[in-house]
Amino acid sequence: MKTFILGQSKEQVLQMIPEKGIKLVQLGGEKICVTRNGEALFAFEPFCPHRMASLLQGTIVRNEIVCPLHQYRFDLQTGAVLSGQCPDLKVYKVGLTDRGLEIWI
Repeated sequence: MKTFILGQSKEQVLQMIPEKGIKLVQLGGEKICVTRNGEALFAFEPFCPHRMASLLQGTIVRNEIVCPLHQYRFDLQTGAVLSGQCPDLKVYKVGLTDRGLEIWI
């Protein structure tokens, strides 16, 4: 497991990731999505495990991502599928610090 840091401060990260917006970032050889709800930040794989639809066009509702293709819902903390029948979404551990957003891949 490798740790990446996005941004250089807590404030910069909160400005960089819009509220309930989804940002695609490249960390090493991985592309992942990052979103936030208030000061809660989440990182997850960019494609729905059902039909590989891009989650960049998904909707953030509370702490869930809703797939734009079939409206499958995934818990952003655990990756568990909450609505629909497919594998769970891959999520990554994150931590917001004074140095930026730490993401473990």
